[in-house]
Amino acid sequence: MKALVTGASGYIGTTLVRGLKEAGTQVVGLSSKDADLRDPTSLDRFGSDCFDRIFHLAAWTQAGDFCLHHLGEQWLINQQINTTVLGFWQQHQPQAKLISMGTSCAYEEGSDLAEDKYLVGTPIADLYTYAMTKRMLVVGQQSIQKQFGLTWLTLVPSTVYGPGYHIGTKQMHFIFDLAWKVLAYRYHGDPIVLWGDGYQRRELVFIEDFITIMMRLDQEVSNDIVNIGAGEDHSIREFAGLLCELLNVDPSIIQYDTDRYVGARTKFLSVKHLDRLLPQRPRTPLREGLLQTLRWLEPKFREMNSSRRLEKIDAQSSGLGL
Repeated sequence: MKALVTGASGYIGTTLVRGLKEAGTQVVGLSSKDADLRDPTSLDRFGSDCFDRIFHLAAWTQAGDFCLHHLGEQWLINQQINTTVLGFWQQHQPQAKLISMGTSCAYEEGSDLAEDKYLVGTPIADLYTYAMTKRMLVVGQQSIQKQFGLTWLTLVPSTVYGPGYHIGTKQMHFIFDLAWKVLAYRYHGDPIVLWGDGYQRRELVFIEDFITIMMRLDQEVSNDIVNIGAGEDHSIREFAGLLCELLNVDPSIIQYDTDRYVGARTKFLSVKHLDRLLPQRPRTPLREGLLQTLRWLEPKFREMNSSRRLEKIDAQSSGLGL
C-alpha cells in the first residue's frame, strides 16, 4: 500500500507515519515545508503517483486562545488547504481513500456530541470559524463522493496525548501545559496558574491507542464520521491533581485565573458509534498514560530549562542564595 500524509510533521502525523511504515506501507509524508497547501498546484507533482490512501491531517490552528485572534486567517488558510487536498484527490487520485481529521469543536455546545450531530446546530462561538472549516471539509468529501463515487472517512479525535509531543513551537494542548506548569513549580518554584475555575471538563486518548484505532477504522469503515474518544472525562482540577500526585507536588498551591479564556466548558465525545464498530480496542488507563508522558516530558523540561538551573547554581555560588 502507498499513502500520502499531509501534516506529517505534526504530533499525530509523525506517529501515524511511523505506524504506517511499521505496517509495511510506503509513505510520502508532507509538512508545510514540503508543500504549501495554500497553493492549489502544490500537490501536482504527485499527480502521476498512485496512492491507496490520503491521510489529510494538515490544518492551520493552535491550542489555547489562538482561534480568537486569527478568525479571518483561519477561514482563508484552512479553506485553501482543504480545497487543494480535495481537488488533488478528485482530479488525480480518485482510487485513493481520503481519511481526514475532524474536530470536536464542530459540535454544538450542549449537544450529545454524536456523529449524526456533526453538521447540526451552531459550534461554540469562540471556535466557530475553525469548526466551520472542518464542517466544510466533510461537506466537500460528501459532495465528491456523491458525484464521483470516491471514498472517504473522517475521524473526530478528543485531545490526544503521550510521548513525542512537539514542545516549544506552539501553544500546548491543555494536558501538556498542565504538566509543564507542575514541572516548573517542582524544579523552579514557579507559581502554577491555570486558566478558568478548573471545573471545565476534558477527555484524553493516548497517542498509540489513537493511531491503532485510526488504522483499524481505515480498514473497516468508509464514507462515515467516527468519534475517537476516551469514554470518560475529568475536570481540569482532577487532571492537575493527578499530575501533582505523580510529581510529588501539593495540589493546594494551584491558583485559578477565572478571567482567562477556557473555551468550551466540556468536550466529551459520544463513543457509542465507535463501540459498535470496534468494541475491542486499546484503552490505556489515564494514570499509566500520564506516567509514560511524564517520563518522556520531564527530561525535555530539564534540557530546555538547563540555563535556569545553571543560573541558580551560579547565584548560589556567589552567595545570592537563590
